Amino acid sequence: MTSSDDVLHRTDNGVSWITLNRPEAMNAVTWDQRERVIALLGEASADPAVRAVVITATGKGFCAGADLRGAPATAERVAGDVARMIRLGAQRLITAVLDCEKPVIAAVNGTAAGIGAHLALACDLVIAAEPARFIEVFVRRGLVPDGGGAYLLPRLVGPQKAKELMFFGDAVPAAEAERLGLVNKVVAPEALEDTAREWAERLAQGPTRAIAMTKQLVNASLDGDRATALAAEATAQEINMTTADANEGVASFVERRTPKYLGR
Repeated sequence: MTSSDDVLHRTDNGVSWITLNRPEAMNAVTWDQRERVIALLGEASADPAVRAVVITATGKGFCAGADLRGAPATAERVAGDVARMIRLGAQRLITAVLDCEKPVIAAVNGTAAGIGAHLALACDLVIAAEPARFIEVFVRRGLVPDGGGAYLLPRLVGPQKAKELMFFGDAVPAAEAERLGLVNKVVAPEALEDTAREWAERLAQGPTRAIAMTKQLVNASLDGDRATALAAEATAQEINMTTADANEGVASFVERRTPKYLGR
């Protein structure tokens, strides 16, 4: 376990565990936390020993949104500053999750609001504890959703439901989030870590490069046309067939045995 106090990190059995650790603030994410999480996701992509990632938090909240009090001091604001702050801040965090070359699981222990909700929804799989809630809190503050919210939500629940969630800002309980397709699985609080570990370690034993390319194909599929998607699929399979894991998968099928993937 390594720690920068507000972000805990450890790697077990090929899984990188990233834990937000400001329970007294419901894990409202600071500038320092954001930069640390982005760096850890980049390290996970580049490290062959890491084959899956879990993002979770301590205390009763997963992430209550952005805490700008920890941001570096700036001079008087001028036109363009806010857009730049969003691009370099919230959007970089969400993009780091979407672009991570390893599958990322969100283990949502409690309230996920604002950018905290988007952090969870950007993950490839979402496991939520029963008390967890998801809140598009921006409208309550008179703000436009940022951190990729208007990109992520319609792709998960459709435009009409996304507008309802964003226009009203009502809290969505974990069970309802699962019904809507925001969450893959809801578990008792005491089962959250074990379930996340089970899923992550199962992913970590899989064909890592094939999973990475599958993630890229699925994420890109909603933004392009059919011809582009099919061309990307064919190219991904061409590249994937050069990996050791693909050769192992085919050989194990022919030899009628369980494959042993190395993530290479």
